[in-house]
Amino acid sequence: MTDNKVSNEPRIDADEILQGILEWVEIESPSHDGVAVNRMVDRVKLDMRAVNARIDRTPGRDGFGDILTARTPWGGDGPGILVLSHLDTVHPIGFKERDNPIRREGDKVYGPGIYDMKGGAYVAYYALRHLVRCGRETTLPITFMYIPEEEIGSPTSRKLIEEAALANKYVLVTEPAREGGKIVTARKGVLHFHLTTRGKPAHAGSRHQDGRSAIREMARLALEIEGFTDYEREITANVGLISGGSGINVVPALCTAQVDMRAPDMPTAHELVARMHALTSRDPGVALEVAGGINRPPYEKDAGISALFEHARKVAAGIGFELEDLKTGGGSDGNFTAALGVPTLDGLGVDGYGAHADYEHMYYSSLEQRVRLMLGLFETLK
Repeated sequence: MTDNKVSNEPRIDADEILQGILEWVEIESPSHDGVAVNRMVDRVKLDMRAVNARIDRTPGRDGFGDILTARTPWGGDGPGILVLSHLDTVHPIGFKERDNPIRREGDKVYGPGIYDMKGGAYVAYYALRHLVRCGRETTLPITFMYIPEEEIGSPTSRKLIEEAALANKYVLVTEPAREGGKIVTARKGVLHFHLTTRGKPAHAGSRHQDGRSAIREMARLALEIEGFTDYEREITANVGLISGGSGINVVPALCTAQVDMRAPDMPTAHELVARMHALTSRDPGVALEVAGGINRPPYEKDAGISALFEHARKVAAGIGFELEDLKTGGGSDGNFTAALGVPTLDGLGVDGYGAHADYEHMYYSSLEQRVRLMLGLFETLK
C-alpha cells in the first residue's frame, strides 16, 4: 500500500502532523476535570466535522467529560473497524507551563499527554483526513471513539466501548508505541481494591492503651498485600495510597488504602480477588472492609489477535519496516475489547518515552511511519 498511487495526491507531511498534535496538546484535559476534557471534545468534534464524519456525542456523567463517536461518511453502519482513543491525561491544568513545557528538542517533542496519547489519537485522525483528501474510501466503515476518563479505568464509558467493539470486526487502539515502535498484543489484567480499617480513638499520651489503631493494622495489611507480588507468575501488588488518622496525638480510628494489582490471565485475576476478600484483621479491636475487584480484564493474545498482528506485520513490511509486538503490564481500553474476543491491536500510537512523567515526549521521526501504518490497516482490513 502506498499513498503515491496518484501523482497529484497530497503527501503525508510530518510537520503538518506535528502541528495538529501540538494544537491538541495545548488543550490540557485532566481526567477528573470534565469541563477541561470537553474542551478537547469540542476541538475533536470540530476536526471530525471538517472531514464530514457522522458524529454522536454522549453527555458525560459523574463529573467526567463527554464520549465522542465519529463515523466515516462511507460504509454504512455495518461491522467495520473501531478506533479507540482517549482524550484525558493524568496531568493537572498548568502542567504545560510549570512542569513539561511544550517544545521540540531535536527528534523529541515534549508536552503533557503528547505520548499518552494525544499523539496517537491525532495520528488516527490524520490518516482519516488523508483518505478524505485523496477521495478514497475503505472497504470497511471506520468508527472513532474518544474516551474522556480512560486514565482512571473508564468507569462511565466501558459499557459503550464494549457495545461498539461487539458491533465491529476489529479494534485498533492508539495508545503509544513501546520500545522503538513495538505494538501491544497482550496486557495484564488490572485489579483495584479499596480497604478500610476501623479502630477506636483514644488520647495518644494519657490513654493510649484504650485505643485500637486503624493505621497500625493497615500497615500490617499493606505488607501482607505487597507480599502477593510474584514476578515469576507476572503478579504485582501495589499499595498505592493510604490515608488515616485525625491528629498526631490521637490513636487513629480510621484508615483507608487503595491497592492496584496486575494479573496475567483471568484465573490468576480471580485468585487474587479471592485472596483480597479473604483478608482479615488480626486485631480484634479493628474491623476490616475490603471492596473492589477486576477493573480491566486480562488482554490475552488469542488466535484472532495473532492473525490481526500478522496482517499488520505485512502492512509494515510493505511500508519498509519490521513490526514487532510485546506484552505489557499496563492496562487500556483494549483490555475490554480483547476480553470480548474481538481482534484488538494496541500501541498503534506514536513512539516516544516517559508516559505520565514530567519529561513525557514523542519522537518526531515516528509520525509519518505511524500514519502510514494506520492508513495501511484502514485500507487493507476486510
